[in-house]
Amino acid sequence: MAATAAAPAVAQEAKAPGAPTAPAAAAYPKPPFPMQRQPWPGLASKMQPRPDHGETSYKGAGRLAGKRALITGGDSGIGRAAAIAYAREGADVAINHLPEEEADAREVLALIRAEGRKGVSIPGDLRDEAFCKRLVARAASELGGLDILVNNAARQQTRAGIADISSADFDATMKTNVYAPFWLTKAAVAIMAPGAVIVNTSSEQAGDPSPDIVDYALTRAAVLNFTKAMAKQLASRGIRVNAVAPGPFWTPLQVSGGATPEKQKTFGQSSPLGRPGQPAEIAGLYVAAADPSLSYSTGQIFGSTGGNGQPA
Repeated sequence: MAATAAAPAVAQEAKAPGAPTAPAAAAYPKPPFPMQRQPWPGLASKMQPRPDHGETSYKGAGRLAGKRALITGGDSGIGRAAAIAYAREGADVAINHLPEEEADAREVLALIRAEGRKGVSIPGDLRDEAFCKRLVARAASELGGLDILVNNAARQQTRAGIADISSADFDATMKTNVYAPFWLTKAAVAIMAPGAVIVNTSSEQAGDPSPDIVDYALTRAAVLNFTKAMAKQLASRGIRVNAVAPGPFWTPLQVSGGATPEKQKTFGQSSPLGRPGQPAEIAGLYVAAADPSLSYSTGQIFGSTGGNGQPA
C-alpha cells in the first residue's frame, strides 16, 4: 500500500472524451498517504503522490471550440484540470494564481499552448477588489473577449474549534471564497454576451460540513446559493450560471493546511469509493457546465463526491 501511495497518480490514455478509462480510475492511489506539509497555498508539483490533472488522459472533442475562459486557481488542483480540459476542448484560457504558485502555473501554460491554444497567466491576490476588476479586464483584453468565467480558487485552513478561527482567518477565507466570486462575476457580466457561462466551485461541504473547516464550509454553501440566484438573474440575458460540487479531491488544499496531518493520511477513505478523487476525474463536469450544447442547463449543480451524494 505504501508503494502504491508513493507512485505518481497518472491515468492511462482515455478511450472517450473527457473520461479516464475504468482501469486507470481503479489504479488511482488510496490511503494511507505519506505525511507531508507545505506552506499555504502549496504546489501540486511537490505533492506525494502527485495529483493527476488529466495531463496524459484527457481527450477533447471540440466542445468549447473558440471559447475564451478565465479560470481562477488554474495553476493546480481542480482549476488546473479544468484549464487542461478547456484547452483540449478548443478554448483559449487565462489562469489566475498567487505569485507563489508560479512554478505550477508555468506547467499549465505549457500544456495549454501545446494544444495550439492561447494561454495567459495573470498572478494576483483575489482578496483585493481592485485586482479582481483588473483580472477580468486583462483576461478579456488578452483573449479578445470573455465567454466563460470559472470561479474556482479557494482558501481552506483546518481549525479545531470556533475559538481557533481568528477574525483575520475568517476574513481571508470569506474574501477568497465569497467576495472574489462576487467581484469577478460583477465585472464579467458587464462585458459578457448572450451564450456566456459562469461556473462556480462549491463543495459537498455546503450540505454536509466537517466540524474542523467551519468557515470554509460556510463559504461553499454561500457559493451554492449565489449560483442559483445568479442563474435566475442572468437568464433573461442568455448567460448561464452553474456550479460543480466536489467531494474529497487530492489537491494542494489538503497539504497546505486544509487538513490535519492525521486526516490527510486517510484523506478520502470514508467515501464509498474509499479514496479521494483525482482532479482529472472532475474536469469533464467543468466542461459540461460550460458546454453550449447544454444550453437548457442553468442553476445546475454538477456533483462529484465519490458516492457521498451532493448538496441540495
